[in-house]
Amino acid sequence: MNLKEKIKSLVSEYYNEVVEIRRHLHAHPELSLHETETAAYISAKLNSFGIEHKTGIAKTGIVGIIKGKNPGSKVVALRADMDALPIKEANDVDYASKNSGVMHACGHDVHMACLLGAAKILQAMKNEFEGSIKLIFQPSEETYPGGAIMMINEGVLENPIPEVVFGQHVFPGLNAGQVGVKPGQYMASTDEVYLIVKGRGGHAATPHLNIDPIVIASHIIIGLQQIVSRFAKPYMPTVLSFGKIIGEGRNNIIPDEVKIDGTLRTFSEEWRAEAHKKITEMASGIARSMGGECEVKISKGYPFLVNDDKLTAKFVEAASDFLGKENVKELDLAMTAEDFAYFSQRKPSCFYRLGIRNEKTGITSNLHTPTFNVDEESLKTGMGLMAFVAIYSLKRACLESIDSL
Repeated sequence: MNLKEKIKSLVSEYYNEVVEIRRHLHAHPELSLHETETAAYISAKLNSFGIEHKTGIAKTGIVGIIKGKNPGSKVVALRADMDALPIKEANDVDYASKNSGVMHACGHDVHMACLLGAAKILQAMKNEFEGSIKLIFQPSEETYPGGAIMMINEGVLENPIPEVVFGQHVFPGLNAGQVGVKPGQYMASTDEVYLIVKGRGGHAATPHLNIDPIVIASHIIIGLQQIVSRFAKPYMPTVLSFGKIIGEGRNNIIPDEVKIDGTLRTFSEEWRAEAHKKITEMASGIARSMGGECEVKISKGYPFLVNDDKLTAKFVEAASDFLGKENVKELDLAMTAEDFAYFSQRKPSCFYRLGIRNEKTGITSNLHTPTFNVDEESLKTGMGLMAFVAIYSLKRACLESIDSL
């Protein structure tokens, strides 16, 4: 029995348990940096698998290690995030969230379940590969500053040092049984933009006595669209969007100030810094020209995510063998963001997407929605491919071809 056949056999053997794990995690979601029960559950599972691990990293994070033969020869890291979102679930399923207003609407329950499933497979096969596999269960992907950088600062990429890092994330745009990946730059950097437009409030029937921050805010929002349309180079993907405006007046009351929240996303650190400066200058200048002022705060978030070309090529080769070439898709550039980017900026990394869609059963909802769900057949793909890619990466360094695997 070759590597692929052995892993697929273990996938079938462990599948029901991994479904139970996913459903338990889905029913008991926890918000960023509050993943206490989630961490305890994962730790208990790792103990039951006989896998050495440390808890309490970046508060609730966990790092496990599976040692094969000659464990120090090469190290591959696999990462899954743990936190849920402040969303009230609308799915009518037995395993719906029991924590009101909290939901695994981004698939992190799947990520953890797949990594636990892969871990059990890899532990069972530890005498069949050389090197070690590091398991990273990361908290707080959804909330700045992000658990990735917190775990890195606490030494997750040390003792032992992984040569490469893989991350897997669900993707409603692909069917269950498929995966997708993009070499090179894949996901954008992300910054939070906060504006406070200050004027002088008063009665709406006497606008000449006021400095209207509502009108100033409107001009600022329209004016800042030039950041993308006239200052960004045409070949540099950039998004500047505003999703929250608060001006607490009334139909006949002009408020003293208006608060505006938005996001900036792009793929160049140089342009990112320049855009920060442009936003500050333009917003402040527009407000001054209309008699008001604008305070600008830009919170720098995750960097852009880059998939190492050589490692991604290896992933495509391995995934094509494990799933069939027709089930491995190349993805487009994405303006969404992920704090896995911190790993990708430090180590050769590959962040790929796991298909979870099934139109026949109505599983089509997007991420971060109350009706998000997954086709659980995708767990077979997720756990099996993660285990296969880990061993393949350890062995491929000294093999010319995948045939002997």
